[in-house]
Amino acid sequence: MNEQALSVRDAIITRRSIKNFNGQPVDQENIAEILEDAAWAPNHGNRNPWRFVIAADKDYVKFLDVLREYAVPKWKELPKEDVERQMKKFKGPGAVAFVIVPEDVRQKERLEDYAAASMFIQNILLLAWDKGIGTCWKTPGFLDNPKFRAELGVKPEERIISMLQFGYFDEKPKGRPRKPLEEIVTYYGHDNEAQ
Repeated sequence: MNEQALSVRDAIITRRSIKNFNGQPVDQENIAEILEDAAWAPNHGNRNPWRFVIAADKDYVKFLDVLREYAVPKWKELPKEDVERQMKKFKGPGAVAFVIVPEDVRQKERLEDYAAASMFIQNILLLAWDKGIGTCWKTPGFLDNPKFRAELGVKPEERIISMLQFGYFDEKPKGRPRKPLEEIVTYYGHDNEAQ
């Protein structure tokens, strides 16, 4: 395990979404530690509006069959090499976590719960990065497939908002530029009109 002990600022600025994992397994215990700490995300009314389905280590290898079923349309009819090419993006990570939130009928609560779960996910990404574990937040279309939902035990009043991939990597991607502050911030009370 790589103990980097990054500052919060360094973790935020240096973290990258990893898409090229090296296939090394990720221990379920590492993910459990990350989730335990990430749970301190702010959430309205302390509702803790989240739960997770995790496949790690050897269980993730078994779970690849489930992913093949839902992630590769008509996989039984495709040539094996086409199936393997499409499955490559799932074989590199060493674990996956599905983030599930309640779909409250009240719009305010539903949005608050989604926002809180998103903060939880950001905590996960940063804490994993600090341990030297890469992550990628994915939202593939099959997350809403009724059969896939049933496979994970997702209830009718719940929604899967994320498939988080965890894994180790050999190369850190370069950071992409962000919009400059001047383009995204307006200071109230300041005259921003061109003179």
